[in-house]
Amino acid sequence: MIRVQIVSTDIADVKIITPVRHGDARGFFSEIFREDSLDRHGIGVRFVQENHSYSAPKGVLRGLQFQTPPMAQAKLVRVAAGAILDVAVDIRAGSPTYGRHVAAELTAAAGNQLFVPEGFAHGFCTLVPDTHVLYKVNRYYSAEHDRGLLWNDPALGIAWPVTEGEATLSDKDRRQPRLAGLAAYFRYG
Repeated sequence: MIRVQIVSTDIADVKIITPVRHGDARGFFSEIFREDSLDRHGIGVRFVQENHSYSAPKGVLRGLQFQTPPMAQAKLVRVAAGAILDVAVDIRAGSPTYGRHVAAELTAAAGNQLFVPEGFAHGFCTLVPDTHVLYKVNRYYSAEHDRGLLWNDPALGIAWPVTEGEATLSDKDRRQPRLAGLAAYFRYG
């Protein structure tokens, strides 16, 4: 029985994961996380913490954030209610895809997920009000290692669904450095 579909994106290390739903008149059942399924697809990550983010209005933008080594985090992101544009930016120095990104619409209705490996900045924008985002991480949160990248740096070319004036941002996310000024926290390979 197929439990999950895993598809590589334009950046091979970033994956879109869609658990299979088994439905009937009552609704559906889905295994949203199976370590052995991820292992079979080359995602050998042990998750240690799960976070829940709630955004009331449409247009809340969180990110682009990451943690530096030795507390770098891989993430498995899904939407429990609502919809987001989820973005992962390659910040691994020497990577052939350095500075490029993957953007995927994740929705509660679709049940799809995004796997974001270590070495990527991550962020999302809510597409509808009352959106709940859940994400597993493989290392605990560390304020000392918490960093970010400017969400609307033109060098990234991200087609966010909001303008700077429309986005609801934290002060921290407004002050992040551009890609050109980002230290080389990660090395490719």
